[in-house]
Amino acid sequence: MPTDVVMPQMGESIFEGTITKWLKQSGDKVQRDEPLFEISTDKVDAEIPAPASGTLQEIKVAAGNTVQVNTVVAVIAGEGDAAAPAPAAAPKSEIKKEAAPPPPPAAAAKAPEPEAESEDGDQGRVRSSPLVRKIAKENNVDLAKVPGTGLGGRITKEDIEAFIAKHAGGAPAAAPVPAAAPAEPAAAAVPAVTTPLQPVGGVTPGEVVPMTTMRKKIAEHMLMSKRTSAHVHGVFEVDVTRVVKLREKMKAKFEAATGSKLTFTPFFARAVVHGLRKWPIVNSSVEGDNIRYHSSINLGIAVALDWGLIVPVVKNAEERSFVGLQRAISDLGERARSKKLKPDEVQGGTFTITNPGIFGAKFGMPIINQPQVAIMGVGGIVKKPVVLTDKDGNDSIAIRSMMHLSIGYDHRIIDGAVADQFMVEVKKFLENWNEELL
Repeated sequence: MPTDVVMPQMGESIFEGTITKWLKQSGDKVQRDEPLFEISTDKVDAEIPAPASGTLQEIKVAAGNTVQVNTVVAVIAGEGDAAAPAPAAAPKSEIKKEAAPPPPPAAAAKAPEPEAESEDGDQGRVRSSPLVRKIAKENNVDLAKVPGTGLGGRITKEDIEAFIAKHAGGAPAAAPVPAAAPAEPAAAAVPAVTTPLQPVGGVTPGEVVPMTTMRKKIAEHMLMSKRTSAHVHGVFEVDVTRVVKLREKMKAKFEAATGSKLTFTPFFARAVVHGLRKWPIVNSSVEGDNIRYHSSINLGIAVALDWGLIVPVVKNAEERSFVGLQRAISDLGERARSKKLKPDEVQGGTFTITNPGIFGAKFGMPIINQPQVAIMGVGGIVKKPVVLTDKDGNDSIAIRSMMHLSIGYDHRIIDGAVADQFMVEVKKFLENWNEELL
């Protein structure tokens, strides 16, 4: 019996979604729980799994269209059903048309899409997540050569890491080799043509492209925040030598014991939790003429994606151990990149941490994530000579790991003295770190 595929209800406050990409085409075989299509809502981007196994008989809503939840978007024919593929239906009058992201310029030359084409032509592409494609690009790996163990042959993070380890850094991606041109007389030599650089993000300078749903929502949210809060920023220099040495000493043992890589983020999260306990006004929000002091510390951790920015939330961070924070942060970040987050996992934050330093910035001046009243920016860590003064007042110069932390706060309810004292607590906690990691 055929199974209807519907636009899912991704959260209580979400009433519609935009189909951004079909991962299968009419006539393709599908397995239950295999990713079938991608959607974008005002909260998250997500991959939607197939509700049943069979053949994708009909696509009723083409990519780029926005429909209400519970709208039938496709039909899957069961094993014994007639499964003659039907062409995708043209957008109906009740469907809101939203421009789909344009294909990269290379598509005009029939070059591989970001999801690389497979060698055997199995449905035309290798299935992988954005994180897997990023790892492959960084290690110069041709995904068509990587065996996938996930659903439908999907290449998982473990698959790509195992392939890289086995091939000592990965196999170089195949590149076309131009045929040798016949030698020309010196007098008729033609100047060499420089191959133009490939544009980042698959765009061509000069073209106009529509914003994605996520990009439009980010724009609306940022402008609303600037109109709502009286933004003020401060910057603190912090000596994190103790943290850097501890992480270097413990990272192998930590990963072996927990299965999670030891990053710097949980150190900052623990320091923020400590500061918010001391200064609860920073963990509040404005409701009309009232201030709501939140009973829990829900930390938003900004995650940069290839297609935008999202802030998943670690709920009840004050109740978690260091290991618990690392696991939660890693899990949310991984699922954000693979479009597996649920709407309630990006809501309810009371304070946000963002990390512009991951790309080398000394510090940033971040915009407050409404309805929160503060956000902390984490700058890059660098070694530099620093003047140290001992307890007797004697000065010396030493090489230390230094960084900048910035605080953006809402001056409607947080004064500069309060914001500074909160940051002093964060700074002292990091500089004098004395917690066990395991």
